[in-house]
Amino acid sequence: MTDNHVVVITTTDREDAATTLARALVEHRLAACVQISAPVRSVYRWNDEVQEDREWQLWIKTAYDRLNDLTDFIQANHSYDTPEVLALPVLAGSPDYLTWITEQTR
Repeated sequence: MTDNHVVVITTTDREDAATTLARALVEHRLAACVQISAPVRSVYRWNDEVQEDREWQLWIKTAYDRLNDLTDFIQANHSYDTPEVLALPVLAGSPDYLTWITEQTR
């Protein structure tokens, strides 16, 4: 088990916004890799109404010590008022891949 890596999930309302955010996270070494799933259907409550939208979901692989900077970056560069930022712990993984994540986020 490792507590040195996390997968962060966020969503955007457009494919180009997802691509732009993913590229920026990797370019700024806040993420080693970002996978974009498109589209997903989200059902949620916002402004006291149930909403349903298509969104593009980003799976962001990063080192745990980059999480605060990554979260700040998403909040500063996202079009949503309250962007989703959920960090899921990586319990295990290929040692070579986990090392690569760490190296790419330095």
